Amino acid sequence: MSNQSGRGRVAGLPEWDRCAVMGVVNVTPDSFSDGGRFFDTTTAVKHGLDLVTEGADLVDVGGESTRPGAARVDEAEELRRVIPVVRGLASEGVTVSVDTMRASVAERALAAGAALVNDVSGGLADPRMIPAVADAGAPFVVMHWRGFLQGGNVKGEYADVVGEVVDELHARVEAVLAGGIAPDRVIVDPGLGFSKDAEHDLALLAGLDRVLRLG
Repeated sequence: MSNQSGRGRVAGLPEWDRCAVMGVVNVTPDSFSDGGRFFDTTTAVKHGLDLVTEGADLVDVGGESTRPGAARVDEAEELRRVIPVVRGLASEGVTVSVDTMRASVAERALAAGAALVNDVSGGLADPRMIPAVADAGAPFVVMHWRGFLQGGNVKGEYADVVGEVVDELHARVEAVLAGGIAPDRVIVDPGLGFSKDAEHDLALLAGLDRVLRLG
């Protein structure tokens, strides 16, 4: 992550001199892109290692689909899916991100070797998440989120998608900082595809300079 691109180094992660590439391992039967392909631990770990061989700098492991209309899994099942994969990849020296909205899963994943917590709710789904990440001193991805992708939340309505996303992200970042997570451990994500259609996504990509102004 280069200062020349407007991004400072994220404490707790390797220092990349370019845009870092994140590989994704969905340990789920129902994710929109590859659900079911890497559902057992051995296959999921192998896929994560393959992604690193192909150029991924870090690997994001998630055990709960966030596709529109997906039903939530319970805590025990999410832990069963995620923790062995995190442990297996971390033991091979992979920089691992855990994709979860549950503080308990984040805590166990960090203990198993994960380096980063990627919460698509930005800490809104579980009030324990921000304190847990702050206590661990881990980097935290804060994504723009307007609730679970069910019913009316599947397609968001915006008068100014870039301005609204920036304002709502700013509020979440302030909450995260107030909760004790250090500024140099916060990463913001505009949440492409989450309560947004293709037109919204393209507008956000064109307006990323305004997102960068969040610091």
